[in-house]
Amino acid sequence: MSTIIAQKAQLQGLARRQLNPASATPHNKFLKHRIHLNKMRLMSNLNQALKKFWRFLNEDNWKSTAVLLLLIIIFIRFIFFPTLSFITASPVPIVIVESCSMYHDRSFDAWWDFNNFWYVKHNISKKDFEKFPFKNGLNKGDVIFVWGRSPVKQGDVIIFKPNPNSIARNPIIHRVISLSPLATKGDNNQIQLVPGNNINSIDETHISEEQVMGKAVLRIPYIGWLKLVLFEPLRPANERGFCN
Repeated sequence: MSTIIAQKAQLQGLARRQLNPASATPHNKFLKHRIHLNKMRLMSNLNQALKKFWRFLNEDNWKSTAVLLLLIIIFIRFIFFPTLSFITASPVPIVIVESCSMYHDRSFDAWWDFNNFWYVKHNISKKDFEKFPFKNGLNKGDVIFVWGRSPVKQGDVIIFKPNPNSIARNPIIHRVISLSPLATKGDNNQIQLVPGNNINSIDETHISEEQVMGKAVLRIPYIGWLKLVLFEPLRPANERGFCN
């Protein structure tokens, strides 16, 4: 019995020493001091490494420039675009117009006089079209900001995936001309795209909700040429250069 009481007293004494820093053993104090020193040394080394890296980025040589460009690409690819995609609810928050299918080569009135037959036939008047977003079309090389958090309306310019049977790889940017079924048409195209009248077998007469990636809400003219110019030599000869 006395042995049990003695063990209990020892445990209580140990617990009091653990709760009371003043009663800590010299060994425990030494360990805490070492841990604190290691933390301070680690923070100091990290701070010095960051300063050294920052000085390297500010050096005027090809190595620092290459590293800086790589960091910018990583930031845009893995931070900027995913964040923007979440905000806009679109998998492609920014796109570049790569073709001339939405191009207008003249003033709106002149363009309408030349193209009105198809639209009037589909119950779209000049007054209707004047209220549509981007009534003057889009140019090749325009940068388009895409929004996916609002319903699509007739006249909107939407970005959508090609139909499953199409061999086209890039999204399409065309204007909505009907909602039931959801269908589009390029302003600069004389007819709608259906399998059989285009080499990519695109069908824009029956677009599913799953294909829609968002609608155009803002346009920055021609900035996209900074990217397009790198790939123009790879495009078919009849698709190269500016729209005319």
